[in-house]
Formats: sequence, structure tokens, C-alpha cells
Amino acid sequence: MTQMKYTRDHEWVKLEGNDVAVVGITDYAQHALGDLVFIELPKMGATFKKGAHFAVVESVKTAAEVYTPVSGDVIEVNTALESDYDLLKSETDGWIAKFKITDAGELAALMDEAAYKDYLKTVD
Repeated sequence: MTQMKYTRDHEWVKLEGNDVAVVGITDYAQHALGDLVFIELPKMGATFKKGAHFAVVESVKTAAEVYTPVSGDVIEVNTALESDYDLLKSETDGWIAKFKITDAGELAALMDEAAYKDYLKTVD
């Protein structure tokens, strides 16, 4: 089983190998947004610093920026999301982008699943 890490902004990260971060948004974020109407994906090869917004998810309620949990370069974009927003609900198919990590030390600051569940109790 692949270990998931989480951010306070409700992104999840799955590590592929030692240096690729697969990033998506959590169930909590999806339910908060409601029905999606648009997603703006990052450009291939773009470089982002940890905490920078790299995608925008728009719903009938609001638009939300998606922040990168680690610094890195975009090496793959899930373009299937542009035509099927429901894919975001899947941990296997619902990733937004894959990043080649430039500072693996940043992963240590992310929450594991237990810590994220505890954090969610403080959000509502």
C-alpha cells in the first residue's frame, strides 16, 4: 500500500518511487466544492515552489486554487479531468499532476492519514 500524505489545504500526495509526487484533492475538498464545472490544469514542465497554486478547480459554488505540497517540476498532467470531473473522486484516477520533487525534505512537513483525520475535526 502506498503511503498518502496530506496538507492543511486538503491536497493529498502519493509518492511514486523516491522522487515523484502524485497530487490530488481530498474527499473533504471535493465535498466542500460541490459539482465541478471547470478545472485549469498546470502546464507540462512548469516549476512550482511548495505552497504555490498550480491548478484551479471551479464548481457551481466557488473557485478554489490547488496548492503544490512540495517543490518540483510538472512531469505529467491528468488531461482526462478536463472532460470528466468525476475522476477527481478516485484516488487512483483522480490525480491532477505529477511532480518531479526537487526537495524531498518537504515531505516531512506533510500529515499522515491519522494526523489529517485529526485535523479535519478542527476544521468544521
